[in-house]
Amino acid sequence: MTSAAIARLIDAAAAAIRDHAEELGALDRAIGDGDHGLNMTRGFEAIVEQRAALADLPIATALQKAGMTLVMKVGGASGPLYGSLLMAMGKAGEDAPLAERLSEGVDAVRKRGKSGPGEKTMLDVLVPVLEALRVGPADPVAAARRAADAGLEATRAMLATKGRASFLGERSVGHLDPGARSSALLVHAVCDVLEGRS
Repeated sequence: MTSAAIARLIDAAAAAIRDHAEELGALDRAIGDGDHGLNMTRGFEAIVEQRAALADLPIATALQKAGMTLVMKVGGASGPLYGSLLMAMGKAGEDAPLAERLSEGVDAVRKRGKSGPGEKTMLDVLVPVLEALRVGPADPVAAARRAADAGLEATRAMLATKGRASFLGERSVGHLDPGARSSALLVHAVCDVLEGRS
């Protein structure tokens, strides 16, 4: 991946989080402590500050360094989870296919969060996206977008069993999961870059 492409990915991801920070905060206030938008913005702005240096690195190394930044800068559970995602995606190697790279990241999130699909978390977006890519669709970008959107919407009816939202019990039903929403935003941002929109 070229330096310019890495820079575009950073810009698109940061813009997606920045532009939806209020929405992420509102979703988190409904079932959490309300700081998801703020925390995610802080983390991605820290990555933007390293944009030039990261863009000069091989994609595998850039992902690992970006992941470490999120672990250090993002509060709550989101930092370790998103950081683990990116670091594991980087450790997949320089030439790993996208599905393989995402698979490594998803496995890391599963282990770190001790969670799986159906528990109203970011995995409810990431796992369907991974499954969509694994079948080798004719249009992988469109398939990833559809899977992310469907996975996000599915969290509305779920009972939260992980994190702060789990304390609400049945009251967590009827709300989108903020982590799933930020994951869907990032999937769309990556898709925009792959399609040349960003």
